[in-house]
Amino acid sequence: MKKVAISIGDLNGIGIQLALENHHAVSELVEPVYCIDREMLLQASEKLGLPVPKDFQTIKSVAPAFEIEEGKISAESGRYAYESFNKAVIMADIKKVDAVCTLPIHKKAWELAGLRYKGHTDALRDFFNAEAIMMLGCPQMYVALFTEHIPLKEVAPSIKEKELTRFLIDFYQTAKPEKTVAVLGLNPHAGDDGVLGDEEKIIQKAVDTANSHCQGGNIPAYSNPLVPDVAFTPNTRKHYTHYVAMYHDQGLAPLKALHFDEGINVSLNLPILRTSVDHGTAFDIAYKGMELNSLSYLNAIRYIVET
Repeated sequence: MKKVAISIGDLNGIGIQLALENHHAVSELVEPVYCIDREMLLQASEKLGLPVPKDFQTIKSVAPAFEIEEGKISAESGRYAYESFNKAVIMADIKKVDAVCTLPIHKKAWELAGLRYKGHTDALRDFFNAEAIMMLGCPQMYVALFTEHIPLKEVAPSIKEKELTRFLIDFYQTAKPEKTVAVLGLNPHAGDDGVLGDEEKIIQKAVDTANSHCQGGNIPAYSNPLVPDVAFTPNTRKHYTHYVAMYHDQGLAPLKALHFDEGINVSLNLPILRTSVDHGTAFDIAYKGMELNSLSYLNAIRYIVET
């Protein structure tokens, strides 16, 4: 059974409720180590009215204790979430655990805590000096993002042949898709041969180079740039399980429309395995006694088991 460090996320959100309510189910799949100290765990369990399981394994001295404020953005909760994540990553890096699973953080809370990272993936790139790739989804459909958390106006200038080629090669080697990967064009109608934009010419060159590098069988590693507005139609999805999107919402809007409840986040191209839930802190329902959908969390654990 694999051992997994679980970073607890923002304690003002729903992460700790997910951890407590699903501990038994998770423990049947892996040996979890929760990156939270006893003091904060007991405070959260009391506020939630949930008992702490006897075999709920915690760690010591995560970060300074603070008063949990349900559904609030705070520097203290942001700092605690980051330190929990940092300790989980260190445990994976020194092989004390086999993988890391992260519960949801709030990016504004990290900013208030004085952190320069926009999220887990940004931090992982810095920790390991590696080009981590963000892939989200479920076995029916995974989407990798070439650009992530940047303003839309910066996307087109970011599409450069060298960087995209490296991304495609790294993704293919680490995701190991069994089918051709669908690559989305950037512009409407994939540019209409340059009438609506010429970024597809750059994408095509990157695809051609990646295909010559990754080719290993009778099918190409990557498709030519697809027209984005038909790439996720039922007929097109019959042919692909993995997609590469040029920007965040291009890939994640259709993914979440189709598979919101079961989707997960996986960090590829790193020396450690990290998975995460693909949802946020849900401050609007935190500590209100509401039933949570745990499928994303459990799927994030299952991905570790199956990898």
